[in-house]
Amino acid sequence: MVILTLNCGSSSAKYQVYDWDAGDVLAVGVVEKVTVGGSFISHKAKGKEEITINHDCPTHVDAVDLIIKTLTDKEKGCIPDMSVIGAVGHRTVHGGDKFTKSVIVDDAAMAAFNEMKDMSPLHNPANIMGIEAAKKVLPKVPHCAVMDTAWHQTMPPETYLYAVPREWYEKYSVRRYGFHGTSFLYTAKRAAVLLGQDPFKTNLVICHLGNGASVNAVKNGCSFDTSMGITPLEGLVMGTRSGDVDPALPFYVMRKTGMSAVEVENALNKKSGLLGITGKYTDRRDIQKARLEGDKSAELAQDIEAHRVKKYIGGYLAVLGRTDALVFTAGVGEFAFFMREKILSGLEGIGVVYDPKKNELSHTRNAETLISKPESKIPIFVIPTDEELVMTEDAHALMTGAYDIHTKFTYSFQKRDYVNKGRAEGLKAELAKNPELKSIIAEPK
Repeated sequence: MVILTLNCGSSSAKYQVYDWDAGDVLAVGVVEKVTVGGSFISHKAKGKEEITINHDCPTHVDAVDLIIKTLTDKEKGCIPDMSVIGAVGHRTVHGGDKFTKSVIVDDAAMAAFNEMKDMSPLHNPANIMGIEAAKKVLPKVPHCAVMDTAWHQTMPPETYLYAVPREWYEKYSVRRYGFHGTSFLYTAKRAAVLLGQDPFKTNLVICHLGNGASVNAVKNGCSFDTSMGITPLEGLVMGTRSGDVDPALPFYVMRKTGMSAVEVENALNKKSGLLGITGKYTDRRDIQKARLEGDKSAELAQDIEAHRVKKYIGGYLAVLGRTDALVFTAGVGEFAFFMREKILSGLEGIGVVYDPKKNELSHTRNAETLISKPESKIPIFVIPTDEELVMTEDAHALMTGAYDIHTKFTYSFQKRDYVNKGRAEGLKAELAKNPELKSIIAEPK
């Protein structure tokens, strides 16, 4: 079976094609600037050079159609035609409390996603458009939804309930939901493998740091607490999102400026975070470059971001009591060693001791690395996430009737001898250029 996974954002559509029988990725890519003009597709098929094609995509239907045409192109593609696709897996950010696991998309599921649009205004509308577009282009193929929130449905009431009028929860489902669930699921299972422990006896603090960012406290292999809330706005400082603020702040700004609730919500989601602090940057690489050139706002942005992450790490270490590992993942967590350095510096007093040289060496998506010193009471791993693989495995299991909630289901990457073929090939090339990288690769115990 060949499985296509789609991750549609408001102006993008990422995809992966996976050959289940061969256990290998056939192609990956993304269509950028969907709906906004100047659209193009970046596409990489196995064994072929990466290509970029300019093609206007005024709608997500056009973007999905472009993906399909590219995948089936005789020269650029990876499959003869779409008849080989057995299922499509879709990333869906908000599943509310209606879904505890991935599902086959039917009318009831679509209705539920539409009901929750306002809980994730930056993501769910785009996710829904992506599903609807793909179903139009591939009407005979089963479509599956993989919810970011499903992983966090194991949180207990003391962590998911807000101290607000009870009727808000009972009538309007106001509670903490958490996000980045597919990433946390993957990295939690992989961390247990690296530690040589039963996943359901493993306690972790996982930092998913990207343009969107959150921290997850994992207790006995299940989500126990997380930094994002009813929407992905709460918690850490992010690219354009403020993260935690005084709940009265929006009302104060509305009184002072005359801004509407929608305008303030938009400002907190799209004009705040690192962009708000620096006035122009959201990419950590740009911020690091500006800091090295003496930009004080860039330095302040890094300090504020790192401080917020530290607060959550310390809080979750206290909540968990025994913590088996601290994990960094996602784009910033995997590559921005300078941000890991800022976050980890000064944590020696609580048993977290990083090795500066190992930390700087860890800059790869092709290997899991260990960046702590031997005397660190808590190992520090950098684990490249693989949300697409989780989506692929969920879709395949749904098609075969083998799927269940993660506490009753075993993924291929939980095996000690699991190998990602594409990453293994990439690692060979990296080691040829940088042999020192081998010294920090984490091996399963």
